[in-house]
Amino acid sequence: MSDHPTIETIRATRAQLGARVITTPVREWLDRGLAGAVGPGTRVFLKEELFQRTGSFKPRGALAVMLDLRPDALARGVTAVSAGNHAMAVAYAAGVLGTTARVVMPKTASPFRVESCRELGAAVELVENVHVAFERVREIEKSDGRSFVHPFEGPRTALGTASLGLEFVEQAPGLDAVIVPIGGGGLAAGVAAAVKLSSPHTQVFGVEPVGANSMHRSFAAGSPQSIEAVRTIADSLGAPYAAPYSFELCRRYVDELVLVDDDALRRAMLLLFRSAKLAVEPAGAAATAALCGPLRERLIGRKVGLIVCGANIDSATFARCLAEAQPAPE
Repeated sequence: MSDHPTIETIRATRAQLGARVITTPVREWLDRGLAGAVGPGTRVFLKEELFQRTGSFKPRGALAVMLDLRPDALARGVTAVSAGNHAMAVAYAAGVLGTTARVVMPKTASPFRVESCRELGAAVELVENVHVAFERVREIEKSDGRSFVHPFEGPRTALGTASLGLEFVEQAPGLDAVIVPIGGGGLAAGVAAAVKLSSPHTQVFGVEPVGANSMHRSFAAGSPQSIEAVRTIADSLGAPYAAPYSFELCRRYVDELVLVDDDALRRAMLLLFRSAKLAVEPAGAAATAALCGPLRERLIGRKVGLIVCGANIDSATFARCLAEAQPAPE
């Protein structure tokens, strides 16, 4: 892959993003009760990307794409498809770059996120499901002349998300492992590339929900695959398919994939709230769920980085997820 990220292009992209994105904090998660969840001696570092502008990592990729548009294309505006976080990021990016955004969202999208998109200045169109949303965006591209900002695919998107990975390994040097959530793969592709290029010994684990396992299917098949439907509370990780560029980067740089179910996500949300004092959406708890579940024994005593990727959730849904959290099976 000739156009894969390099440390130089990642640094250049981060410089281009400038103050439009925040260098989010990294904190060692220190809590007396944490060892019971992650294992004795395991040191956990949180990359708190939930404090990014718009509440998720998504502005990094959206801005990287939009800053690369020709001035005339940018002036015609952009369009996007998303269950929420990417739509919010594109709306924010359009505002700071002086253009307009028209976003398409499934009717099942959180009303909180839909309203947030509108508050950020985007025109929002609701359709039946995410598959229809992708079709509608293609129509908008043709009719309006708007540029499509893909939610997870392409070299510029990966360079944007790679800026997060590079920040992380520089803020917390010597990590033995980094765990990154996977939806479509744009976050994992960029983060894994940055981590491996700057710290080759660091293992990178990707985590997907059981009900949205397109990257697992793609790894097994050796090519990008799709899923029939999204069946997880982590709607931010509910991409309907994997795409070639992000798939190839993930296959090159991600060491292993793991799965977590919705119960594990709820438990991780509760743990993060009680112990780390973070209120996150289900996707933002995915890395924690992986460390407390399928990766616990393998990473005991190691220095582990977790990406807390987002926190766009309304208070009622957040409270319900915490109330429904059940103890882990023995």
